[in-house]
Amino acid sequence: MKGTTQVVDTSTIQSLRPPNNKWRTLVKYKYLYALLLPGFIWYLVYKYLPMYGVIIAFKDFSFSKGIWGSPFVGLKHFEFLFSYPDFYRIVKNTIVINMYELLFAFPAPIILALLLNELKSIVFKRSIQTIVYFPHFLSWVVFGGIAIQLLSPNEGLINQIREMLGWEKIQYMVHSEYFRPIIILTLILKETGWLAIIYLAALSAIDPEQYEAATIDGANRFRKLFHITLPGIRNTIIILLILKIGNMMDFGFEQIYVMYNPAVYDVADVLSTYIYRVGLQDARFSLTTAIGLFQSGIGFFLIWGANLLARRFSDNSLW
Repeated sequence: MKGTTQVVDTSTIQSLRPPNNKWRTLVKYKYLYALLLPGFIWYLVYKYLPMYGVIIAFKDFSFSKGIWGSPFVGLKHFEFLFSYPDFYRIVKNTIVINMYELLFAFPAPIILALLLNELKSIVFKRSIQTIVYFPHFLSWVVFGGIAIQLLSPNEGLINQIREMLGWEKIQYMVHSEYFRPIIILTLILKETGWLAIIYLAALSAIDPEQYEAATIDGANRFRKLFHITLPGIRNTIIILLILKIGNMMDFGFEQIYVMYNPAVYDVADVLSTYIYRVGLQDARFSLTTAIGLFQSGIGFFLIWGANLLARRFSDNSLW
């Protein structure tokens, strides 16, 4: 009848909706979920299960007594750690080298990807990509050995060129002021090409019609770069920057270990190399576990803070 209101039972409406069957979704996309298994198993075995050993940081660990049989000492190793003068020097070295990497090595693959994206010749572009990708597949033992040989005071190419120019030879690898620039330069040479793949993939997702419209409007390459290209890969840059900041208390152990020596310990010794030298060589497992726990805790707060800033100043973040 006109003017009357018909009441519909909500339970009836809900019964007409299709059931939210999670198992049906799992079966439907079973092959996609199967692709997740290797990564999930890797993280479970190498990242989560080893967390059981964190309790060693609060014990005087002994092989004969085992983890549970070793005596509990509380915060003894942390107290020793924060009272140890060299600890602050090692933390400083780790942060400074990571800051250098953030300032110089992090932008390098972005710049390389932008340059490669501007190349019109496909053959030349592929050739350059192959050349810059190749160093990534060399281990640091090989690549670091090549770098050390090039910088050798007697047979190194760099010092031979200096000698030809009438300049004095320099022992680069035993002078503290040269070590950090060498580390960052070799890191750029080895990894820039490989990391540029991520940015090239992001660049390929930008709609070509935007460039065509900008060309019609009379925009030059620099305007296209700042108004189309960089905004198009901004989210990728932010995500990788957050991850990099989260790892600022860590630095590649292999690179430092291959290239450093006791003469440059004052600027080269970082947390990862100190953990190896003290933990494995001196068998002080409880102390190095405490260092690793400290390192992980600081890393967590760094990545949390970076993600918080990313959410505040942009529309993209890890979570």
